[in-house]
Amino acid sequence: MKGVQFEFIEEDLQNKSHLLLQYNSIHKKVPVLLRNGMPIAESIIILEYIDETWPDNPILPRDPYDKAMAWFWARFIDEKLIWVSWNAYSSKEEDQGKAIEEACKQLKALENELKEKDSLEGIL
Repeated sequence: MKGVQFEFIEEDLQNKSHLLLQYNSIHKKVPVLLRNGMPIAESIIILEYIDETWPDNPILPRDPYDKAMAWFWARFIDEKLIWVSWNAYSSKEEDQGKAIEEACKQLKALENELKEKDSLEGIL
């Protein structure tokens, strides 16, 4: 998308490598961007770093309002949608109906936002 050379290293999340533990010792999870020996962790932070470091072909909107909305929905996905979806998948059978209902509710909120858009501009 940005035309930047990179090396992708696949990570076994069940058996985390010493590199992952070294470069993301706080959260111990992917993704991690390593540039010039300096690690940057967390998807949203990595996106912002990439956009600011290589400004051609921006990932995030340049308009301040649209950028704020992109951050809002990115955080919604990261902090809410992923967790309710995981809960729907992993909850006990007796709790699963309620968990699925909550996941559907959150997905519907995102769907309603996206259906008014011609692209992901302002969303990501």
